[in-house]
Amino acid sequence: MSDILLAFKAGRAFRRENSNTVEPSPVKGAIILTAGEDGLFHFTWKNRTTGVVDEDLILFPSDASFVKVPQSSGRMYVLKFSSSNQRHFFWLQDASTARDDEFVANINRLLEDPESNLVWNTASATSQPQASTSTQAAPAAASSSSRSSQALLAGSSRPAAPELSLTDILTPANLTPLFTSHPELIPTLFPHLPPDLPTPPSAEALQRIINSPQFRSAVSSFDQALRTGMLGGLVRALGLPEEAGTGIEPFLRAVQEQADRDRSSGGADDRMDTD
Repeated sequence: MSDILLAFKAGRAFRRENSNTVEPSPVKGAIILTAGEDGLFHFTWKNRTTGVVDEDLILFPSDASFVKVPQSSGRMYVLKFSSSNQRHFFWLQDASTARDDEFVANINRLLEDPESNLVWNTASATSQPQASTSTQAAPAAASSSSRSSQALLAGSSRPAAPELSLTDILTPANLTPLFTSHPELIPTLFPHLPPDLPTPPSAEALQRIINSPQFRSAVSSFDQALRTGMLGGLVRALGLPEEAGTGIEPFLRAVQEQADRDRSSGGADDRMDTD
């Protein structure tokens, strides 16, 4: 499975024939940057209505940039290349413009170096020792936590709302007590973490991970990818229904429902496998 590095809502735009005028298409879409299974860096545009990938560009470090189109409405951007005259036009479709600059800055970080850490306008991580992590760690942490009577959801300081972000829930302050009071969750998370971590798994190792900038970046990236509504396949691998990958609220609702089922059946480990 390809690792999603960055995803955000964006439509395409096209140059009017025989002119320099660029016009936005109303089709709902998403720009998704991935580290592909082929080892290459992919820039894709996916139709959010049909789920079809209509553009899949293989990019090389430092060859492309994502810049604002002059004399446009301000949300029109062009993906251009130093090695050719190719031009691909897009316009940002997130309902709010508040994070436009963050999306653009992060996409240019990845275009310069696909291994760059993304920077989001969230509370900075504490200065504890860093540990490597992956984009799979954040969704795995949320999914596994559903077995612990919604400790993560109850621990959030903000009520559930469309603006709620996973960065408000998957915080060290919320996760640390969870791993302490429910040590049985720790082994379930380690298959989703990098192989260079110490074994057997420990709460201390997870503490280093959840306080690392890499984990905060992974949470933010997963949060933004959920907002595109295109992660049905990924959440299925976590045991959640495909609908959970269509947004933040469906994801949290699915986690809640899974926790309710686990409690009513006496825990996931007591259920029989009937497949």
